[in-house]
Amino acid sequence: MKYKLFGSKTGLYASEIILGAANFGTRKGYGASPDESIKILAAYQEAGGNFIDISDLYQFGEAEEIVGEFLKGQRNNFIVCSKYTKSSDIKPAISNYGNHRKSMKQAVEASLKRLKTDYIDIYMPHFDDGVTPLDEIVRGLEDLEKEGKILYAGLTNFPAWKVAAIGSSTKLTALQIEYNLLQRTADRELIPMAQEFGLGIMMYSPMAGGLLTGKYRTGESGRITMGQNSNYKEDEKTKAIIDELILISKEVNATPGQVAFAWVLSKNTFPLIGARKISHFEDSLKATTIRLTEQHLATLDRLSAISLGYPHDLLATVRSSM
Repeated sequence: MKYKLFGSKTGLYASEIILGAANFGTRKGYGASPDESIKILAAYQEAGGNFIDISDLYQFGEAEEIVGEFLKGQRNNFIVCSKYTKSSDIKPAISNYGNHRKSMKQAVEASLKRLKTDYIDIYMPHFDDGVTPLDEIVRGLEDLEKEGKILYAGLTNFPAWKVAAIGSSTKLTALQIEYNLLQRTADRELIPMAQEFGLGIMMYSPMAGGLLTGKYRTGESGRITMGQNSNYKEDEKTKAIIDELILISKEVNATPGQVAFAWVLSKNTFPLIGARKISHFEDSLKATTIRLTEQHLATLDRLSAISLGYPHDLLATVRSSM
């Protein structure tokens, strides 16, 4: 596995693929057993991976506990990113979730215990709760940095203007966003902003919950069919993208999911692998060996492109006439 600098503000080298731990544990009734999770973590380490993404929300804290067990005796060899907002409790008290400093303080202390460590490399709110003042988030993250409980701060699932506002007040290092061939709205503001600020960009759901593997066409189950979208149907754009992935996969001797993952890798960011079985992880990892041609990338870019909207479309027209 290759390594590259995480953004331009840290000097920190991270593996090109992040291991997402959302499926580690079974407290939510769906996920990888502790033993299977450890196998995935070991395989990731064997492949050269050093970057694990987690949250107190995942499996109501069980995911952090599993990762903590795995990290015993080798904590310093890994970059750990964790998140807070919704709490690890099944039914948290109203004062114990959100992005305010009380929630942040309680969450980081609990995560440190579950992870069996005295610091978290990258820490971030998991969602914009829509009510916590941005200054409150800034002060909380800065306090945790001063206390040595976190090394770097980041944000995920926040509007671009809030990221910019917080970034102008404190030293942000990371931005985590959803990004795949079916979800490219981050192209409008979030990605250009993160690049301008030198943030390390973490991309989750690179295969759109398994949708881009094409498995739901054959009746297989997965996160989408086992969730609220159990009556899943492909729209015209999705069908065209999956059809193209199938064609390209035959040309490069890969699977559609591997091609979709390789396309995200081509964006020079840090995509997450999320796996529930060791076979899923090993299958996704093969994407690092795929070499898509410029034509492959251009075709997928075209099929998945979105309108950037105002003012970007207007500016593109104006600039083309200058």
